Amino acid sequence: MSSPEPDRPVRSDARRNREKLVAVARAAFAAADGTVALEAIAREAGVGIGTLYRHFPTREALVEAVYAAELDDVTASAPALLGELPPDAALRAWMDRYAAFVETKRGMGDILRASVASGRIATPATRRRITAAIGAILDAGALAGTLRAGVDPEDVTLMLLGVFLSTSAGQDAERIGRMLDLIVDALRPEPTVTR
Repeated sequence: MSSPEPDRPVRSDARRNREKLVAVARAAFAAADGTVALEAIAREAGVGIGTLYRHFPTREALVEAVYAAELDDVTASAPALLGELPPDAALRAWMDRYAAFVETKRGMGDILRASVASGRIATPATRRRITAAIGAILDAGALAGTLRAGVDPEDVTLMLLGVFLSTSAGQDAERIGRMLDLIVDALRPEPTVTR
């Protein structure tokens, strides 16, 4: 029996199954306090465990796919939010989206750490993509006059990481919201004083 061509298009039903599995796994990992059973993910997605393993031969492969999908979503949301909201409001909404990304990662922590250690996930690339999304919003805000000009987006990335690392999973949502509000307030231009 010959193996399929490497660049052969994926059947639409297979693509839908993969997307369903990733979507269900995203929700499961975000809500979980411990290990999520792969059988439960397959059942919730409406597929058999064999289908899950055809797409994701290991738990690590599924976690890495969820991580990649979340990263794509969070970075792609910056331009979309800028199209809908003023830049300062877009920044705050994007921070909520990034907080959800971080929360999902907490449910996958051990596997993600192993994937980073093995080099399968490149954290510098992740940081660059997050910082670029922040930079785009900051630039739009500086142009609109709603955010300070000249802010280093890497500084904002580090402030956000500080917020997320200093709070516990799922228990400090209100506190996280207040801290994110403070960051946005700190990024607003200083009012000009007329004498």
